[in-house]
Amino acid sequence: MHPDIHLTLHHARAAELSAEAEPRPARRHDLRTRLGWALVEVGLRLAARPGTAPAH
Repeated sequence: MHPDIHLTLHHARAAELSAEAEPRPARRHDLRTRLGWALVEVGLRLAARPGTAPAH
């Protein structure tokens, strides 16, 4: 298949899938992102804390 045709079909299929996808509220995504990064930060602080006992 010619690369240009393949790319055109890919873009068409991506547009179809995007149109079928259910829209998610942006606020929920923002909250999830902030919560996720907060958990990562807490985990890094716990891992970097000196004097902690190793996990078994």
